[in-house]
Amino acid sequence: MSVDTSTADPARGLSISAIVPIVSLVFVVFLVTGLALPALPLHVRNELGLGTFVVGLVAGCQFLASLLSRIWAGVYSDTRGSKRAVAVGLLMAAASGLLYFLSLAFVDAPLASVAILMAGRALLGGGESFVITGAQSWGLALAGPSNAGRIIAWAGTAMWAAFAAGAPLGTVLFDAYGFASIAVATTLVPLAALLAISRLRPVPVRRRLAGGIVETVRAVALPGLGLAFSSVGLGVMTAFAVLLSVDRGWSPAWLAFTVFSLAFIVARLLLSHLSDRVGGARVATVFVVVEAIGLAVIWIAPWPILGFAGAAVAGFGYSLVYPGLGLEAVRRVPSENRGLAMGLYTAFLDVALGVLSPSLGLLAGVAGLGSVFLASALLVLCGAPIAAWLLLHSPTPGTATP
Repeated sequence: MSVDTSTADPARGLSISAIVPIVSLVFVVFLVTGLALPALPLHVRNELGLGTFVVGLVAGCQFLASLLSRIWAGVYSDTRGSKRAVAVGLLMAAASGLLYFLSLAFVDAPLASVAILMAGRALLGGGESFVITGAQSWGLALAGPSNAGRIIAWAGTAMWAAFAAGAPLGTVLFDAYGFASIAVATTLVPLAALLAISRLRPVPVRRRLAGGIVETVRAVALPGLGLAFSSVGLGVMTAFAVLLSVDRGWSPAWLAFTVFSLAFIVARLLLSHLSDRVGGARVATVFVVVEAIGLAVIWIAPWPILGFAGAAVAGFGYSLVYPGLGLEAVRRVPSENRGLAMGLYTAFLDVALGVLSPSLGLLAGVAGLGSVFLASALLVLCGAPIAAWLLLHSPTPGTATP
């Protein structure tokens, strides 16, 4: 399929005009997730009267649903088309907003309300899986192998731009209109994006995968394990940063997660080319250590400015771990399997978040909210030796084409 290169990067042949609309779809679906980040913990704890374990459970069920749908999303994208996969994901995201509405009818029965809310979060998790997997596969097909790291990085940048914008916007909506306003936005925003997607051109579809799922799992397992460890920091920031800020009197409470996201975005904007130029494993080895340092700073911070600085360092560190290790993953599989490879690779993130968010909630209940940031820093550091091993055992360029 020919690609419009009227706004291409002349040095790398990357069509900006073709990629931006696809990346924008990632922004849309994660914006509705960002809106709920500051609202959900407060809604569950203050309006439903439930504890930190349930807060972690509500956060974690979304990632668990994403995990369970990753292979499905990857195979669907590779065999039915990445554009169609994105459309399915947007419909699932809109339906999750309707379940948010339904949960509000049962506020007087907190367990029933939170069960419906978790169903909505699970549906949103599946929608995110289809959108991010389809969009990355779509972008990789348009951009070519020499820009694989940049495409993965740009998709993540859109995700975190949505988080950064969504957190304060969600706080304003929740304070002014309650959780119902979050439900409205979650329903309508994906539907608006669905109307726009019809104008975008699809990429050719191969109806069969090149090799089996098991072979692809083996190829991406080690980069995925490194991602799982490094993503613990993301989990603790999404589930507990707001609550920690409230408990320590840091104001505004949403700022820690927002500066985490903004630092993430700045690093992506300035350094998204690094993985393609110097190697994904080399970049991940350095940045995972930076992330761990930032989380440790949050743990020890006695003042809000130091806590927010630690959040910024953690976000800057986490920024290039995902694309760095993701580049190592897609280099190890045939191009026909890029959607499946990215789906399986991202599934390791879901494992970390789906399992550890509730576990960290239990730890917070026993040892305090600060303890989860120390625990996450130690777990994140476990990703460094994995990235270093990948650096020493990188495939020869050209042996696999993303």
